[in-house]
Order: sequence, then C-alpha cells, then structure tokens
Amino acid sequence: MRETMESLVRPIDLTRVSEDLRTGAIDPREYAAATCERIDHLDGVVQAFVPETGRAGRLHRAAEALIASGAEPDGGRPPLFGVPVGIKDIVHADGLDTRAGSALPPEVLRGEQAVVVDRLVAAGALVAGKTVTGEFAVTAPGPTRNPHRPGHTPGGTSSGSAAAVAAGMVPLAVGTQTIGSLIRPAAYCGVVGFKPSHGRIPTDGVLPVSPTFDTLGVVTAGVAGAALAAACLCDDWRPERAGSGAPVLGVPDGPYLGFAEPEALAAFEEHVALLRAAGHRVVRVPMFEHFEQEAFDLVIINLYEVARSHAGWFDRFGTSYDERTAEVVHQGRSIAESDHAAAMERRDAFRDRLAAETDRHGVDLWIAPSATGPAPAGLESAGDSVMSLPWSGAGLPCLTIPAPRPPGALPLGLQFVARDGDDERLLGWAPELERALSPQETVTVGNRKDNA
Repeated sequence: MRETMESLVRPIDLTRVSEDLRTGAIDPREYAAATCERIDHLDGVVQAFVPETGRAGRLHRAAEALIASGAEPDGGRPPLFGVPVGIKDIVHADGLDTRAGSALPPEVLRGEQAVVVDRLVAAGALVAGKTVTGEFAVTAPGPTRNPHRPGHTPGGTSSGSAAAVAAGMVPLAVGTQTIGSLIRPAAYCGVVGFKPSHGRIPTDGVLPVSPTFDTLGVVTAGVAGAALAAACLCDDWRPERAGSGAPVLGVPDGPYLGFAEPEALAAFEEHVALLRAAGHRVVRVPMFEHFEQEAFDLVIINLYEVARSHAGWFDRFGTSYDERTAEVVHQGRSIAESDHAAAMERRDAFRDRLAAETDRHGVDLWIAPSATGPAPAGLESAGDSVMSLPWSGAGLPCLTIPAPRPPGALPLGLQFVARDGDDERLLGWAPELERALSPQETVTVGNRKDNA
C-alpha cells in the first residue's frame, strides 16, 4: 500500500542517529535492516535508488564486518559508524555498478572506488546503494519523484540523493554539483545541501562532467549533519576555523535576482526579513551588472568540457545517449579550444571581481534563493540552475537551508555563499541561520524508530 503524500517526507537527523550508533543505543545491523525496509517500502513511489538485488544481505554483511572490527561503543567508534549513505550513481563504489543513469554498458564506465567513498568507509559509513542521477549528471532527468509531491520533479541531477534524504531512506547522501545539481534538488526536496569549495573533496573516482566546476557535496536533514559529514570528507578540515559572531549577509541586487520567479522572490524578501529580525546585518549590493555575458562564459566552459569528457564514450555509444544529453555534447564539440580558453580568462576575471566586491562591502555570506521557484510539476524538466550559476562558476562554498513556507506549499531553500575556502566558517554560522529560519523538525528511525 502506498503511503500518503505527507508520510513520504520524514528526513532523519544525522547527528542523532550517528550518536546512537556510536554509543550502541542502536545496533548497526538493526539499523541497516530498517533502512532496507524503508527503501523497499517507499522506493516504488520515489525511485531514489538504483534497483539492487540483495541489498539487505549486502548491508547486513557490511554491518557485521563493522562490528567485527572491534570498535567499542564510546571507545573509538568513528564518527559515521554504521550510518547508511546514498551515493550518486556517477561515483564509483566497490561492488556496485556505475551506470550514471545511462544505457551504456556498466563495464565501460567501471573505475576505481572514489576517494569520497574511501573516506566514508573510513568514517564507519555503510553504502546503502547508488542514488539515481540524471543521465551522466548533465541534463536528462532520471525517474526520481519529489517526496513532497510525487508528480513534481525533485530537481537534478542529484535527484536521488536529495529525495532519499527527504523521504528518510538514509540520513546522508553524496551528490555532485557542476552548476546547480545539488543545491537545487536539496531545496526542491526541503532538505539541506552543502557544496564545498571547488576541490575541497577530491573527485578521483567520479565520472567527470565539467572538471572546472565539478564538486562533490552532501545532502542531510539539518546543518549539523552537513558539518559532521564535511569534517569527514573535506581536505584539511579545521573546526577551529568555524565562523563566530554574526556574519554580514549580502543581497546581490540586480539582474541575477531577476531570474527568480515572483513567488520565490517574494518569499526571499520574507526570509531576508526573518534574518534581520534575528539580529543579522543585511547589506544590499548592486551586483552582476553584466550577468548574461558572465553566465554565457560559464556555459561555454561547461559545454566544451562536457563534450571532451564524453569524447571516447560518445564516439562509440552516441546512439545510446538521451537526445538531450547528445545535444549538449554536439554543442560542446562546436566550441573551439580558443573560445574555451578565452572564456576561462574571463571567468577568472569574474572570480576576482566577485571576491573584490565581497571584500569591499564587508560581506561574509551572500544570500539568494536556492532555485528560481518551487519544484515544477512533471518529470521532464529538473528545473533551472541559474541561481547557482555565479557561485558554482566561481567555485565558492554554498549551503541551502529549508526556509519557511505556507502550509501545503512546496519547499523553497535559502542559499548562503561564502568566500573560497571559507567552508568551516559557513557551516559554523549555519546553526544560527537555521534557527532564524525555523526549519521543520526531523525524526529518527531505528531503535528510536518511526518505520512506517
């Protein structure tokens, strides 16, 4: 029997469940079994996970091996001990095929386990399975549905990761973002998405899209969970760098915000008012005067690099590509190397201007809508990535936090963007920002369970 719309949305607090697993309040074998039951129960509707025969047995064996490793409760168990994690299906994980939402033979895409998965396993996590991605994490959506309204897109291309967390199938999922592929689906699904600074999590073992922009990130129910995961996954993570005091928040007034739909823009102003009421200083700065040209340069870089990433596969298997992905490859192949080089130079200048404006106005965090509006109806489009475009283009760390909405309305997220390398400061400020926005409470499954 299918669950009601409301009961599909049950995000799990990663910090609570990880503590219970570390201390022994929850047995990892029982939690793994509960995870598989919930996936089995919901995924016929949500379709967040790539189907897997024998998932329950594989996870049980992994949990048994974790227990046999000898780590005692409160005696050295790693931070993600026994936590099931969803892995976007462009990220290689041992024992699981990488299909990338495509029709290509999986042996063609095979590769070494990704560094991010190595780090998850070292932190004690269990790989719950591969989460659905849009084809090759480019354009064509997968079958995943939004848990809030299954007739609406969950966003893309980290669609399965965002939907799996929103539906409480796993408390943590790994996604990727080239332009808006993690922040937007997290916002559409009403959960937290964190995209670190470009390069902060190594992308070794991840199928490339556009290496200039490709960034690994995480989806969780709350910001504390994102910080816990980031500390395990990011290079050179230093908690002492966490931001203190109240950050100065900058609103980038101008053409960029004009791309938000009226509903999203009105909600954004309400969310800005909430932050002001909570005592945060907000400055409005005229920004991105030449946004369309700047955006064009970023798109040129992306298209050119997608085509080069797929050069070998597309020559052999081009007829197996979705026509939308194939069109992107064809467009990229029409771009000359000199045009890519020129766009890269202008992109570097854009990054420098953005950093200079951030410093000149004393902005600690830029704030903007996480998406142009709520999740569109239908599954043919994963939504517009433009609200992430300048920040991803500059390689900056981004965080989307669920923002207040009227009862029954689809989620919207508020996006916070820090300076390059200021990931710890961003997540250090995040709990107070989250409190100011009053997100909905999350629940836990397992021994403290809500296993509908």
